[in-house]
Amino acid sequence: MSKRDYYEILGVSKGASKDDIRRAYRKLAHEYHPDKQGGKADKFREVNEAYEVLSDESKRSQYDRFGQTFEQSARGGQGRSASGGFNGFSGFSDFADFARGFGDNFSRGPYSGAEFDFGDIFSDIFGGQRKARRQQGVDLEMQITIDFLDSVFGTEREITLEKRDSCQACKGEGAAPGSKVVTCPKCHGQGQIITRRQTILGNFQQATTCDRCQGTGKVPEKECPECAGIGTKKQSKKIKVITPPGIDSGQRLRLSGEGEMGYRGSRPGDLYIEIRVKPHPHFKREGVNILSEVPISFYQAALGGEIEVETVDGPVMLKIPSGIQSGKVLRLSGKGVPHLETKGRGDHLITVRIVTPQKLTKKEKELLKALSDESGESVKVNKSFWDKIKDSF
Repeated sequence: MSKRDYYEILGVSKGASKDDIRRAYRKLAHEYHPDKQGGKADKFREVNEAYEVLSDESKRSQYDRFGQTFEQSARGGQGRSASGGFNGFSGFSDFADFARGFGDNFSRGPYSGAEFDFGDIFSDIFGGQRKARRQQGVDLEMQITIDFLDSVFGTEREITLEKRDSCQACKGEGAAPGSKVVTCPKCHGQGQIITRRQTILGNFQQATTCDRCQGTGKVPEKECPECAGIGTKKQSKKIKVITPPGIDSGQRLRLSGEGEMGYRGSRPGDLYIEIRVKPHPHFKREGVNILSEVPISFYQAALGGEIEVETVDGPVMLKIPSGIQSGKVLRLSGKGVPHLETKGRGDHLITVRIVTPQKLTKKEKELLKALSDESGESVKVNKSFWDKIKDSF
């Protein structure tokens, strides 16, 4: 047995967590493994020995208490010793730890995009004691359509969703009213079944999720008749959805915990809502700005003035500068869409369109002709046309 301090061997402090110890072991085991070029068998055995003690709470407690007087024989470790097979792995759970560490290094290499978990692979094959994972509920997705103005100012609405939710009869516990939830008699609350067998290669152990409690470690004393002990049931639920001011079409909201309920108290999934915005008859949106057009007469264009225009906030007065040209864009600051994540609003951009009148009275035509002559413009008018006008009066 090594006489060096186990914490010093792994390079961790005495207050190190189990995760810190595991990470340190994986790194050193990969570095010193005898099968690796530059590996050191003696260092590897030393690291393995230290990890075997410090990774076990009971053994670590004894080691912290008795220090170097802590004997290897008192540790009761199963599996093969460092002088046995497999280059110093004390059992296949340690081999799985090393394999998982190797997988960590592999994932940082040229195959970093590959979806492999060597630790999981070797744990399943060689008996790594991974705790059974509880089944999280399924995430749900849906779409809702809102009005243009609701996307600008936000809105609140209630939707009805058909989903698997917590059983009302048993409150999600799976136990019939009057009965209780007890420790699973098959796995004794561990959530997994561990099977062991001895071969010429050493002791194998394999952990599988308990099929009685589905990994929860608990079972109902008497199953709920409404949900058959599952704890969930397909049902309708009313959910309040708040769309924030400034949300745009295609953006999604996440309602945490509003997906389907997981198995017997495990975490529910989330609900993702995609927003669709109805088009507006007069307004269009471009980022945080609102676009619209306003028609003005050529008199207004020439003389200028103020006109009333519609905005998302209601009617406002817009100043028209004299001599404005068709297609000119006027800006109403702060009358656009609120910024979704910050304060302030965009602008309302109004494009001016000059409308030429299609019908003029005789007087209007004479005045326009005189105006044309005054400005020095030569406007040729069909004489017969003017004659027809005069004849009509």
